[in-house]
Amino acid sequence: MMFFPKWINFLIVLPVLLLLGCQFGDVQQGRVIEYDREEGIITYIRDSNYMDPENPRYDLLPPITIRIPENPKEMGPEPTAGKRMEINFDKREITIFNDETQDFEVIKYTLIEQHDRIFRDDPLVAGKAFPVVDLDQKTITVYSFRQEVLARFSVPDEYFDLPDETWRAGDEIRYYYKDPGQALRLMNVTRTDIFGH
Repeated sequence: MMFFPKWINFLIVLPVLLLLGCQFGDVQQGRVIEYDREEGIITYIRDSNYMDPENPRYDLLPPITIRIPENPKEMGPEPTAGKRMEINFDKREITIFNDETQDFEVIKYTLIEQHDRIFRDDPLVAGKAFPVVDLDQKTITVYSFRQEVLARFSVPDEYFDLPDETWRAGDEIRYYYKDPGQALRLMNVTRTDIFGH
């Protein structure tokens, strides 16, 4: 018999929780924009299209702040935070969450090079950290594993003053709760592979 950690079991029973949410609690998900490890606090942007996991839309404001589960066994891998909400490779636009305005901002970029159908084990990205911000060359390199695209581009000069995490897509989390401010179980969707791939 195969045994999974509790946060993996949470993924398996998620559909039941969604159906019975009114009675037992609720489930919410979104993209992490801040994670305070010492305080155990996550701030995230909700996904308005959560019923279609292949096409998330992180566009619901204001940001939501929650506490991670009190029991460490009820939590998967710690999330990585980032301010990149979406990148549209066709329109050459990147949407970020702006800390100062507490709103989304769409930035047009100038493409330098792009590689499509790049999987996580491709030598171009495997074992490498993204984004790569080159202040000398005025370029930013990002990798989207969901879209399987590696791209290098430039943006207007003023945006190079922003921290590197501006161009990183934060991890997607999904959690179960009864008190809206306290997660009882939390899964890092981005870093979870229940099939062992």
